[in-house]
Amino acid sequence: MQNGARVCNLSIATSESWKDKATGERKDKTEWHRVVVFNDGLVNICEQYLKKGSKVYLEGQLETRKWTDQSGAEKYSTEVVLRPFRGELTMLDGRDGGGSSSGYSDQSQPMAVGQDFGGGSSNMSSGPVDDFDDEIPF
Repeated sequence: MQNGARVCNLSIATSESWKDKATGERKDKTEWHRVVVFNDGLVNICEQYLKKGSKVYLEGQLETRKWTDQSGAEKYSTEVVLRPFRGELTMLDGRDGGGSSSGYSDQSQPMAVGQDFGGGSSNMSSGPVDDFDDEIPF
């Protein structure tokens, strides 16, 4: 960027599959999403560990921006934006996972990178949290 800060642009796919009730045929739907990371720590993680096919969990803000293409036509682009203090990236494959042939195994634990915005503890964890309160007041 002009101020010297680094930014990471990537595209992620979300997919769903279902069985068509009428025909019994298996259906798939994939949508692509643009992601922009402004958090320098997360940019480092993206550079070092993400590769094509990596499984990630992202949490950020949806932002639509307006721009003008080379022919002068106005265009709109909606992106998931991870800003400093307002985004989360969790690698579901772990550091060595990824690639289209890699699967998630029970032995590998997700690597979470992010920030807690509620004023509490950091959301950095390397495994599942089993902190369930059985006395829920409703």
